[in-house]
Amino acid sequence: MSASEGAPGVVVVGAGLSGVACARELRAAGVPVRVLDRGRKPGGRMASRRLWDRPVDLGASYLTTSDDDFLAVVEGWRERGLARPWTDTFCAIGDGDPVAKTGPLRWGAPGGLRSLVEDLAAGLEIERHDVADVDALDGAAVVLAMPDPQARRLVGDDHPLAARLDREFEPVLAMAATWAERSWDHVSPTGRFDGAFVNDHPVVAWVADDGRRRGDDAPVLVVHSTPDFAGRHLEDPAAAGPELVAALRSLMSLPEPDEVHVHRWTFARPVGERTATHALVDGPGGLVGACGDGWGASPKVETAWLSGRDLGRALVERLS
Repeated sequence: MSASEGAPGVVVVGAGLSGVACARELRAAGVPVRVLDRGRKPGGRMASRRLWDRPVDLGASYLTTSDDDFLAVVEGWRERGLARPWTDTFCAIGDGDPVAKTGPLRWGAPGGLRSLVEDLAAGLEIERHDVADVDALDGAAVVLAMPDPQARRLVGDDHPLAARLDREFEPVLAMAATWAERSWDHVSPTGRFDGAFVNDHPVVAWVADDGRRRGDDAPVLVVHSTPDFAGRHLEDPAAAGPELVAALRSLMSLPEPDEVHVHRWTFARPVGERTATHALVDGPGGLVGACGDGWGASPKVETAWLSGRDLGRALVERLS
């Protein structure tokens, strides 16, 4: 990795929310930036897949706000119809009678959460590229906007950044299922089902009503598995579908779904705690930084945005 005449100031690897937020901060300060991603579209784990003639959120389930700057971004999305207030009440099931759980306001996106990342990425140069080695990238700085295990593969054990990439990630299987009609509001003690935390279950950890969070009331549920269950089925996630369906039907007294789709997230959720919002070190060829939802107090969508923003600001200061 080296700076050369005509080379971009910063190369951001990963077009999820944190990478895009970092790139926007750099571009706003006049720093040339390229974004590389191995996927066809930006979004990362805020992924939506088109199923049954509509986008279905298979990654992050929702977003919340506590930071004023991020709230301003979300309000901008709401004003343009890209984000919508969803609910502040889920329920807890799987251990005794269902219990209502009230918390912060959760936001969804009518076009799927990926659409929010795509909106932030407007105007950025994003290239489809599968990076294998950070040293092969040409720029004054490189940003790795991805889970720690993926970033470690790119820098190698001897890189100064490697010691900072010490957070492990749990796997999750996400299953979307559709029915001819909705038949699960009875599960919630409030009479309206939006989502449920599942307690002490060997297969299912979370269930979201995708129709309610999108606002079209489509009869679609999205199930997130437990990490242990996902770990046993990473090689063939589709084969786990029948067991996920059986568990969901038993938990919520549901009929057989019309169709299902199972998606594998090898690095879905960070384990443990970390207070730093990003990392930035002097590597052999230049600055190398890391950001993502694994950098911050809790693994939230807001955490990813703040991490990318903060790393972008740190790079602007160093490169100036």
